[in-house]
Amino acid sequence: MTRLSNRTLANLPSNIARPAYDRANVKVGVVHLGVGAFQRSHAAEYFDSILNSDLNWGIIGASLRKPGTRDALAPQDFLYSHVIRSGGGTEIKVIGSLLNVLDATTQRDELMAAMTNPDVRIVSLTVTEKGYCHDPATGKLDRNHPDVLHDLARPEAPISAIGLLVRALELRFAHSVAPFTVLCCDNLPSNGETVARVVAEFAALRSEALAKQIAQKVTFPSTMVDRIVPATTDEDRSLVAERLGLEDAWPVVTEPFTQWVIEDRFCAGRPDFEKVGVQLVSNVKPFEHMKLRMLNGSHSTLAYLGYLAGYDYVAQAIADPAFHKLIYALMTDEVMPTLPSGLGDLGAYRDALLERFANAALKHRTWQIAMDGSQKLPQRLLGTMRDRLASGQPIHRLSLGVAAWMRYVTGIDEKGTAIDVRDPFAQRLRAIADNAGKDHQKLAHGLLQVKEIFGEDLPQNQIFIAELEGQLHALFAKGARQTVQDLPV
Repeated sequence: MTRLSNRTLANLPSNIARPAYDRANVKVGVVHLGVGAFQRSHAAEYFDSILNSDLNWGIIGASLRKPGTRDALAPQDFLYSHVIRSGGGTEIKVIGSLLNVLDATTQRDELMAAMTNPDVRIVSLTVTEKGYCHDPATGKLDRNHPDVLHDLARPEAPISAIGLLVRALELRFAHSVAPFTVLCCDNLPSNGETVARVVAEFAALRSEALAKQIAQKVTFPSTMVDRIVPATTDEDRSLVAERLGLEDAWPVVTEPFTQWVIEDRFCAGRPDFEKVGVQLVSNVKPFEHMKLRMLNGSHSTLAYLGYLAGYDYVAQAIADPAFHKLIYALMTDEVMPTLPSGLGDLGAYRDALLERFANAALKHRTWQIAMDGSQKLPQRLLGTMRDRLASGQPIHRLSLGVAAWMRYVTGIDEKGTAIDVRDPFAQRLRAIADNAGKDHQKLAHGLLQVKEIFGEDLPQNQIFIAELEGQLHALFAKGARQTVQDLPV
């Protein structure tokens, strides 16, 4: 079958939307580190809309570890299909804002040239929580991280996102080129502040003068991003090929809902974000807390318990009345009371989330959400727990989510089948689990000693420990579904 490309755009059926602008006239204004399904379904779609009226904001993407995205999209001129699925049907449009994807492992010079191009005014990132070489419990740079050690030893050839940012800014300063705005789009608490902190710490290890320049001249606005994006399947590719009459090696599939909230602090200018539905605010923290705690915290809880209960997809888990009751009560009774005022109708937001989780047309695997839990727990569940513990409020459902993660990372499911645990700490966690066996108290104690996740305070909190041990005991004794079923109203 013929591939999607600039040449074949004209062959698309009339009901398939495609770029209304001339891609040949688009200038690069953004470099994005960590091109993946989320970025292509979220930010790239916003920029695609921006290009309809302003051709200065094309994107060059970079994959930091593997060339798969580049290799899939290069033969089709980096065009791809954006598939929106809901109970009402499927809509497809072709996105043209991504102009190139570089493999940072083999095209570092080309990437650095792009990041130092004066036309580039924003460098954005979706490298996942683990990509920032930081301690999730403290938000500080992990100075012993292998990538950090590499980049300090070879600053001219960085491999980490932080090393790339610092090197590019160093070169721009050296050549009197204005710096870019660093725009983090990952689920980190106060993500702009977090990235600014680790960049400052890394830069200071290189040069105090460089660190000072970055602090004075570079902006790191915090953001909140929201869209559910499952991994693309062969079934998705077949559907797209049938609808387009063309082959697309890597379409992205998502839901109708999308949200992007950004602090309006751009040192080198920005596009007219408001025109395409982006919310510009002075402080993103309230929105971030709402999303991380209500959506992401519920998603993780649902993923670990749902996987253990045998549910492959989120929609299957939330369709179980016991799981629906758990997630409803988790958000209503334990999360919403920790959120600041001024966020609007939180009950309506909760109900919308439950409806989004139930979108059976969006096949979002519980296993996919369960990845990298060691990096996600601190901001998704543990921060909420700390707030509730400090005010003497119960943490029964929150602790069940953490206990389910502990049960999951043992690497053996309830039927005795191996779990493919994807986590940067996977070997360390499995060693602790193997040493504990089925002793739930020993397992809880061992995992709580991972200070990068739980910090210094939670392992000393007797209320938290008692809750955790009780939930783990139930998960081992009764299984996930019965434990959820037996929860008090």
